[in-house]
Amino acid sequence: MMKAATRIIRAGLPDPQQAAPFLPGPTFAAPYHAAGDPVNAPYNYGRLHNPTWTHFEQALGELEGGLALAFGSGMAAIASVFGSVLRPGDKVVIPSDSYYLARVMTNGYFTQMGVQVVMAPTANNAQLEHLNGAKLLWLETPSNPGLDVCDIRAMAQAAHEHGTLVAVDNTTATTLGQQPLGLGADFSVASDTKALTGHSDLILGHVAVKDAKLMDGIRMWRNQIGAVPGPMEVWLAHRSLATLHLRLERQCASALTIAQFLSEQPSVSDVRYPGLTTHPVHELARQQMDYFGPIISFTLADEATAQRFLSKCQLVYEATSFGSLHTTAERRARWGGDVVAAGFIRMNIGCEDVDDLLDDLRQALK
Repeated sequence: MMKAATRIIRAGLPDPQQAAPFLPGPTFAAPYHAAGDPVNAPYNYGRLHNPTWTHFEQALGELEGGLALAFGSGMAAIASVFGSVLRPGDKVVIPSDSYYLARVMTNGYFTQMGVQVVMAPTANNAQLEHLNGAKLLWLETPSNPGLDVCDIRAMAQAAHEHGTLVAVDNTTATTLGQQPLGLGADFSVASDTKALTGHSDLILGHVAVKDAKLMDGIRMWRNQIGAVPGPMEVWLAHRSLATLHLRLERQCASALTIAQFLSEQPSVSDVRYPGLTTHPVHELARQQMDYFGPIISFTLADEATAQRFLSKCQLVYEATSFGSLHTTAERRARWGGDVVAAGFIRMNIGCEDVDDLLDDLRQALK
C-alpha cells in the first residue's frame, strides 16, 4: 500500500491522458447539455454536481476510506449531518466544549424543532453516560480550543450498541492525522478551511461516510439546501491538498518543539498539546492519531498580559481560525462562548522556521 505522502499527492487525479493536465482546471457551469433522459447525463445542473467536485470528492474519499461530499463551508458540512439525521423527538449528544457554532446551532435551531440536546465534556469520554435513547453522538477530538481527546473507537462501539450513529468533527486533526471512519465512526466531518487546504484563502467543508445510504441523506440535504462550493474554490482546495503531508509534518514537529518551550516558561501555564507526554491522555492520542495537529493552547496571567504578548509578536498574526501555513494566535475569550480563562491563547503553528518562531515568542514573552 502506498504511503500517505504519495496517496495525498495522487488522490483524485484522473488517469493520464496524452496532452491533458495532471489536474483538470475548474469547470464553470450552471446547466450542462442534457438531452433526453437525464439519467444518461452524468452532469445536468450545477447545484447537483460538477466535474471539479468529482475529482476533489474522489480524493477525499480515498484519504478518508469512504465516500465524500464537499460543502461550501465547514458549518454547512456540520449542518448536513444534523439535518439529515435528526428529527423532532430525537436526542443528540454533543460535547459541551465542541466548536461554538455547532453548539449554537443544536441548542438553537434543532432544539426549537423538537430535538433533545444533551451536552457533556470531551474529557474522560463523559458523553458515554448519555447514550441511552440517543439518535446521534457528536464527537470532536481533539476539541477546539481546549484540545481534550476522547477514545473514538470505544465511544463508537458503545454508541452502536445503543443503536446510535456517531459523527466526528475531525477538523483539528485532518484526515491525514486521524481516521474516524477506520476507528468506527459513521461520519467524518471537517472544515477544509483549516489545515486540509492550509493557505488562509478558502472556505470549504466536507463529510465522509462508509455507508452509501447515509451518503444519500447527506447528498439530498446538500442538493435541497444548496450548500454547494464554488468550482474555483474546490479546484484550489484539491491543488492545496497535495501539500498537506509536507505542511502538517512541518507544523506538528514545530508545534511539539514550541509546546515544550512554552511548558518551561514561568509566565505560561496550562500548556495543552496532545503530542506532549504531559497531556492527560497523550497515550490515547498517540494510539489514534498519526499527527497531533498544529494547534497549541496555553494561558497567560490575564487579558492585558495576553494582549501585550500578541502585540509584541512579530511572526504571529493575531487572527482567528487555524491550520494555515502562517502562524496565528488569538485570545480566545474575546469571542465568548468558550469556557476559557481571560488569558487563554489558542495558537496555530505554521510552516515558518521553528527557530525563528522560538526567538519571536521568547522576545514577546519578555
